[in-house]
Amino acid sequence: MLGLGLVCAAVYVVIALTLSQRQDETLTQKQVAVEHLLTEGRGAHDLAGVRHLLKDFLAGHDELSLRLVNGDGQVIFETSARQPPLADSKRRVFDIRLPPDSGGSAHAALVLDKRADEALLARLAWTLALAALTGALAATVGGFMLVRLGLAPLHKLVEQTRRVTATDLERRLDGAGQADELQPLIGQFNALLDRLGAAYKQMEAFNADVAHELNTPLATLISSCELALRKPRDTGELREAMGSNLEDLHRLANIVGDMLFLSNADRGVPARRIWVPCLGALAQEVLEFHEAALLDAGLTAEVQGDAAAEVDARLLRRALSNLLGNATRYASPGSAVLVRIEHQSAGEVSIAVQNAGPAIAAEHLPKLFDRFYRADPSRTHADRNHGLGLAIVAAIARMHGGRAFAESAGGATRIGLVFSGGAGNAA
Repeated sequence: MLGLGLVCAAVYVVIALTLSQRQDETLTQKQVAVEHLLTEGRGAHDLAGVRHLLKDFLAGHDELSLRLVNGDGQVIFETSARQPPLADSKRRVFDIRLPPDSGGSAHAALVLDKRADEALLARLAWTLALAALTGALAATVGGFMLVRLGLAPLHKLVEQTRRVTATDLERRLDGAGQADELQPLIGQFNALLDRLGAAYKQMEAFNADVAHELNTPLATLISSCELALRKPRDTGELREAMGSNLEDLHRLANIVGDMLFLSNADRGVPARRIWVPCLGALAQEVLEFHEAALLDAGLTAEVQGDAAAEVDARLLRRALSNLLGNATRYASPGSAVLVRIEHQSAGEVSIAVQNAGPAIAAEHLPKLFDRFYRADPSRTHADRNHGLGLAIVAAIARMHGGRAFAESAGGATRIGLVFSGGAGNAA
């Protein structure tokens, strides 16, 4: 509306100025013509002849009127037409010489009636105003229809999105018929739904695993307490029952503690990193702590490589302990467990524990760091391992801004973490 209004206003102003200029030119031309006519005389030697010439000159020019007044103030010529109001006319006043027999000189007033041009401008103004209103309305309706037509695929996409619920996470957005500009968004949204679906399934599995892990020790505790209370028992029997219950309570406490740790890690709690000049020494300390378990399993262990890095030593010890515990459980008896510390590209450091033993299928490797996940469906060692060890390793890697990894091939399994070593690493 504003644009069309400005255009129409510009057209109106240009035409109004053109008409005004034409009116001024007309008055100038008529003034010159009157002066020439009366100066030359063309045979008019008296006042009657002058009047006759002026009437002939003004014949057919109804928009013009002329008035001549001599030096004595006497009107010697005036058109019979009624002169328009001052606001609707343009006037040109000048002195003119008359033939000697007609008085010699006179004061002339030439008047141009503008009412016809003003009527034309009024009609033009109404026409332009209606054109602006009609054009704005047409542009509005057309724009509305075009936008509605253009947004129809988007409305369809919104409707598809509305049908996606927590109970129907398998549904995906259909990108057929959508604009090319929306295809990346649809792809990203479907990828997000894939991740949400996987996370939802993982959460459901996690809830089932938590229930299973907590149910076993709770059932054992309840049955043990019921047996102890069923009949009178001496102090020794009660102490034995309480000792057994205490083991299950410790297991429950460990599960809850590990779940709380993972919860804090998921909330983005960072590691408290300090400069550790010798990661090999730190790994050796953890290895000595597991020495008895390694001997019982018939294994040997060795630390290879070294690096300096900024790490949370307490958390790194915990991650290494979980990795060594995992390797001890699954390594082939008589083999060696290796703790490898290596520098990677871009200033990263990797710490991995490698053991010989049955290979892990490729489809299980990405899931090893899921909570309560076990590649062994028989849940071997479930009494000592509740399936959160490698999930904690992955959480510690994330807390250090790194990642966990798992490789298994050729009878060797290698599991570890990679993280940024910080400024000034040295081998």
